Amino acid sequence: MSDRLKGKVAIVTGSTSGIGQAIAIRFGQEGASVVVDYREHMEGANDTKAAIEAAGSKCILVKSDVSKQPDTQNLVDQAWSQLGACDILVNNAGIEKNAPFVDITEADYDAVMDVNLKGAFFITQFFVRRLKEAKKPGRVINISSVHEDMVFPNFTTYCCSKGGMRMMMRNLAVELGPLGITVNNIAPGAINTPINASLLQDKPKLNALLANIPLGRLGNPDEVAGLAVLLAGEEGGYTTGSTFVVDGGLMRNYHEQ
Repeated sequence: MSDRLKGKVAIVTGSTSGIGQAIAIRFGQEGASVVVDYREHMEGANDTKAAIEAAGSKCILVKSDVSKQPDTQNLVDQAWSQLGACDILVNNAGIEKNAPFVDITEADYDAVMDVNLKGAFFITQFFVRRLKEAKKPGRVINISSVHEDMVFPNFTTYCCSKGGMRMMMRNLAVELGPLGITVNNIAPGAINTPINASLLQDKPKLNALLANIPLGRLGNPDEVAGLAVLLAGEEGGYTTGSTFVVDGGLMRNYHEQ
């Protein structure tokens, strides 16, 4: 690995497994100090920390529920107090609920929106406030989904949260550009992560999905992490207000069975 992020400090939410873990580790391998947030999975957080430290970078663990504003404020505060700054924010934490529209409960709606959209909204606000005070530029990278644009029957709350994330990104790119803060989305398709564990066990459903992916396979978290490094580094300095799709061609070829 290179040192493209040397001297930078990054927060990666939901970094105990899957895409968030891959991004946090890759950032560490590229020289960044990383704030790893976890809500319950301490073992996964420790694994992420160990990999970052093995790469020679600093890492701190902060317990946080991103749906709660005091927790997100604390994530930003800990980055500044323990690591001296915060240059990069990756909004990766996310959940989904599978339910027909007519059966969605208010509790499930609130849970998905609070983590996926409200959490990303307010941690970004806290992140930007500190950058503005310090007169520093920064990078915001949201891990969205192909479902910020593509339909996903029985996952309406998830699609609403990711559609909201798309418009938040576009708006903030314009509003925060004069501060030197870039804002972009990465929209993964079908990636081999724990959130897709049930899909991997359902061979007929998996095969139907693979038939819709021109590259004929699921992606892996490292393929998302590589793009995150590009957007976080100097090469991404003139890139803002865009969604970058990482889906093996799924969006261009998808149709409901």
